[in-house]
Amino acid sequence: MTEAKEAILLVGGKGTRLRPLTVHTPKPMVPAAGVPFLTHQLARARAAGVEHIVLATSYLAEVFEPYFGDGSSLGLSIEYVTEREPLGTGGAIRNVAPRLTSGPDEPVLIFNGDILTGLDIRALVTSHATSGADVSLHLTRVEDPRAFGLVPTDGTGRVTAFLEKPQTPEEIVTDQINAGAYIFRRSVIDTIPDDRPVSVERETFPGLLASGAHLQGMVDSTYWLDLGTPQAFVRGSADLVLGRAPSPAVPVPGRCGDRLVLPTASVAPDAKLTGGTVIGDRAVIGEGARIDGSTVLADAVVEPYAVITDSLVGEGARIGSRTVLAGAVIGDGARVGADNELRDGVRIWCGATLPDASVRFSSDQ
Repeated sequence: MTEAKEAILLVGGKGTRLRPLTVHTPKPMVPAAGVPFLTHQLARARAAGVEHIVLATSYLAEVFEPYFGDGSSLGLSIEYVTEREPLGTGGAIRNVAPRLTSGPDEPVLIFNGDILTGLDIRALVTSHATSGADVSLHLTRVEDPRAFGLVPTDGTGRVTAFLEKPQTPEEIVTDQINAGAYIFRRSVIDTIPDDRPVSVERETFPGLLASGAHLQGMVDSTYWLDLGTPQAFVRGSADLVLGRAPSPAVPVPGRCGDRLVLPTASVAPDAKLTGGTVIGDRAVIGEGARIDGSTVLADAVVEPYAVITDSLVGEGARIGSRTVLAGAVIGDGARVGADNELRDGVRIWCGATLPDASVRFSSDQ
């Protein structure tokens, strides 16, 4: 079978590194290019022939179903399974297995809810079918692989080892990393223990390899970004708007070159929006404001002559006149007064207030 009709999407993580964006919103539901990030993943799966998706939820699980419902608006059938206790990636996959309808030898697509990628899903499924693998992994190449798990392969693409986060030059035997998307033979999922937490990366894959199972790697070095940090999330959203990252779900109305303004937003005629900037519903952008490569979420207000670069302004937040943000994250409902300057990874918590001219420069170093 050369098409995966079913998929499991792992969306249970707490998104700790993304706080304060994820205080009130699970990571996959934070807007990217005008819609919850998860929408882009669902739309790409549907475009690749997937019909039935099971969402493995945990943190703030109650927000997913009210938004996506049964999935019919996206041409999908979506089901939801919530973990009572954290089960890890492998445990989450096993926990939703009873909802799958595929036969034992049919392919099931599995992907993480925090990866923005241009992966050719159909090519991964085809590679899986032609190689006869038990599990196929999407691999991508990175310049510095020390923060990732390395996955060396032989000349035929067969996986030979799993090496977790190597540090010394001798340990770095390849630049290929696990990119977070897999095709499992359906019967393999049932071999994962169902009564305890399991890491698919640290336990399931190495265990399968040790048992002689066939694990195939497919290197696809198109666009790939782990959206685990606020700076990466902002960049991913901008890349979606700019067309660098492909998605059928980027809203067309209001798209103008390198910006995306949702229809109910209000932007002053002389405000300058560039670099993939997104302005959310009912947000208000004042005169003379300059916003580059940034995301301003719904109901936020940017007052006149503020300058915002590579930053994210949370839902309902307010940025004062002439304030400068560069690489900053402003939580939902926060108030940053006029004439402040926040740079280099500064995060302002949800609901916090900074008085006028109270911070000229700060850093997370």
